[in-house]
Amino acid sequence: MKHMDRLGVRAKILAGTTIALVTLSIAIPTKADNSNVRWRTIVGILQAGNMVGNIGGGGQPWTTLGGRARVDLAKSRLDFDVQGLVLAGGNTIGTPDAITQVMGTLVCGAGTLNIAIDTPLVPLSPQGDADFSGPIGPIPTTCNETNVLFLIRIAAGRWIANGAVRSTP
Repeated sequence: MKHMDRLGVRAKILAGTTIALVTLSIAIPTKADNSNVRWRTIVGILQAGNMVGNIGGGGQPWTTLGGRARVDLAKSRLDFDVQGLVLAGGNTIGTPDAITQVMGTLVCGAGTLNIAIDTPLVPLSPQGDADFSGPIGPIPTTCNETNVLFLIRIAAGRWIANGAVRSTP
């Protein structure tokens, strides 16, 4: 009987300790992870030739059906996808024309630092779809959630789309 009482006491202590730890972990504020930056959608360049930092824009306007991008600055990892990235002007409107590859580019401190970090080139389908998920960089510590932006560029280096509606978790 005494053995059963000791087991009951131990179980009660264990349950009480567990509840206390769970309550404490909820009550302690945690620092937000600001190394992640997201862009809710991808939009095409509206004004041909528009400059971002030291990067010139494409010669025609482009449009998209959508997309998204996310970077983990601490882990130097970028994920992006875009759908329907096609020309919005010229004789081949509605297609990517001869563009068959694109890259994602992070720009830190556009207009001041002008640090550009590119992904490898990835295929752009005839319907304007592309995606990338993997490591980039290294990303310098001067890049942070307040000064980083995302572009999609062609092999010649001009940008044709950008991440829009930036947020940090």
